[in-house]
Amino acid sequence: MTMTFVTSPSSTYMTIRRRNGNTMKVHGEVFSSATQRVLACLYEKEVDFEFVPVGLRTGAHKKQPFLSLNPFGLVPAFEDGDMTLFESRTINLYIAHAYKDKGTQLIYDGKKMAIASVWMDVEAHQFDSAASKLGGTADVSAVQEKEAKLVRVLDIYEVRLAQFKYLGGDDFTLVDLHHLPRLQRLMGSQMKKLVDSRPHVSAWCADILARPAWLKVLAMQANN
Repeated sequence: MTMTFVTSPSSTYMTIRRRNGNTMKVHGEVFSSATQRVLACLYEKEVDFEFVPVGLRTGAHKKQPFLSLNPFGLVPAFEDGDMTLFESRTINLYIAHAYKDKGTQLIYDGKKMAIASVWMDVEAHQFDSAASKLGGTADVSAVQEKEAKLVRVLDIYEVRLAQFKYLGGDDFTLVDLHHLPRLQRLMGSQMKKLVDSRPHVSAWCADILARPAWLKVLAMQANN
């Protein structure tokens, strides 16, 4: 495996080439939570990929050729051979299934997968919908509403994590991975207190934020 960094005036391109000469491609922005989610999955799976920066500030995501990859004009978009996908959680499900024999096992079959799927839905529709809005508005009542929702979610997480090491059970899975970008931001904000005040949530958070794959994502961010 070779890793090449090519610096342009506006971004850093990171290419990791597969042995067969082909590369998976992630088109995105390293400061985008959705893009980070996919990068974390790829690093966990230890598969080779090419990161293609998309200039959000210049509006590149709202123009061709990016719109041919994601007609909604949102990052990331993903290519693997003739497969093109968008929506970060769907991309991760594909990666976890297609490269099941590589790196960290992030999905399971049968009952374990059904349980994990429940908590993946909770992350997407309960946790993320609350955490993503905090700090993004000056509307005090809106912030209070989202904080109250996040408190309820974290209370449920505290009960769950008192029984299991991870939200999906005893093993780290996509459930936990999908939380990483929002948790990183929460821990750098005044909302950190909501995590710190719940011992099981706090321990889980410290555990997953210290994973080598996530640290590689943060390193990409720092180098951009």
